[in-house]
Amino acid sequence: MDRYLDADFLISQWHAFEAWLLAEVLAISSLLQLVAIAAAFAVAWPMAPFLRRFVERMTSLRSSDYWIVRTGQTVAEISLPLIWLVLIWIASLSATALKWPHHLLTIALSLLSVWVAIRLASVLIADRTWSKAVAVVAWTIAALNIVSLLDPTIKLLDSAAVRLGDLRISALTVVEGVFSLAILLWAATVVSDMLERRINRAQGLTPSVRVLFSKLLKIVLVAIAIIVALESVGIDLSAFTVFTGALGVGIGFGLQKTVSNLIAGVMILMDKSIKPGDVIEVAETYGWVNSLGSRYASVITRDGIEYLIPNEDLITQRVSNWSFSRDEIRLRIPVGISYNADVRKAMELCLDAAASVERVLETPKSICLVRGFGDSSVDLELRIWIKDPRNGISNVKSEVLLGIWDRFHEHGIEIPFPQRDIHIKSPNPVRVAQS
Repeated sequence: MDRYLDADFLISQWHAFEAWLLAEVLAISSLLQLVAIAAAFAVAWPMAPFLRRFVERMTSLRSSDYWIVRTGQTVAEISLPLIWLVLIWIASLSATALKWPHHLLTIALSLLSVWVAIRLASVLIADRTWSKAVAVVAWTIAALNIVSLLDPTIKLLDSAAVRLGDLRISALTVVEGVFSLAILLWAATVVSDMLERRINRAQGLTPSVRVLFSKLLKIVLVAIAIIVALESVGIDLSAFTVFTGALGVGIGFGLQKTVSNLIAGVMILMDKSIKPGDVIEVAETYGWVNSLGSRYASVITRDGIEYLIPNEDLITQRVSNWSFSRDEIRLRIPVGISYNADVRKAMELCLDAAASVERVLETPKSICLVRGFGDSSVDLELRIWIKDPRNGISNVKSEVLLGIWDRFHEHGIEIPFPQRDIHIKSPNPVRVAQS
């Protein structure tokens, strides 16, 4: 502490700072680099509006996808720093080729690169956690590059390695693999979403074929991303042949149900037995198919409850598809009338009540039949046709029955209820004593 109070020590430190300032900051090379940075900004300023208008015009097309539009809007907003970054990068490459000092150019290039990367990540990555992770990594790399510690850090990570036979795995390999895999998986997800939206807009494909193509594309893109990520870090996939074989056997036993659901999902999509929008009934669950996933089908009931039914159940159990080949379905409504009623008049009133309901079809025609003579009533059955089962069945039956009720009351046709006559037989007379 005493030396910081020593005048000679302070003077020597001041002289050392002056020497560094003159050699590093106020040197001709530093001034030239500052001039190059300023000149790059001066050139980028008038070029930015042209780039902004060009990007806005290209991304405003009607067929552009959501991610392209968002990226184009962000690029248009940062057109000035983006052009400035490219010009500084060209200047830095030129200085490196000519072996000129370019430390300030490297600092400016690192800071601009981080700013652009963070701005693009905030738009393209919806998850805030991953977006913050990208920002932290970008700032760390920029800081190491500014203080000239990036190359030593890379060498240090590469030196921490282990060997598994002919396979060499280092800390650098793991870091590169994780980042490559994350970027490629994100890119595969974005591309698959874009292709899925385009497939869904294709008018010549049925809904089941659209879902099948979307799922297959996603699986293929994810598999390609994993393979490319492993190959990019120099991992020979042939070294994992035995391991993947054993892993496959383990997966076959441990994930038997999952694999079964996956295969069943592909079979459903290929044979088109169930598709989004169909009205089905399976395991006492009645509703319309909202979506078909790789493991389950989403079925929404009239109560608003969404059931996730495994694909295997749709293959192994009995499924009633009310709209498989045609939308029209027939409903049976039982009606009972008194033995004293006019049966033919009652049948006519039933048909009239059915015709008054809007959802009941005129063709095929509704019919009313006599089903039998019950204990307390003459049993009729009204058969009607509808073509929109997804809008409910019970509500149609309720409207028809209310119409029948009103017409029966208007015409005096009685709807009977069960009656029983009880006869009591006693061998001994009952005596009543009066007091």
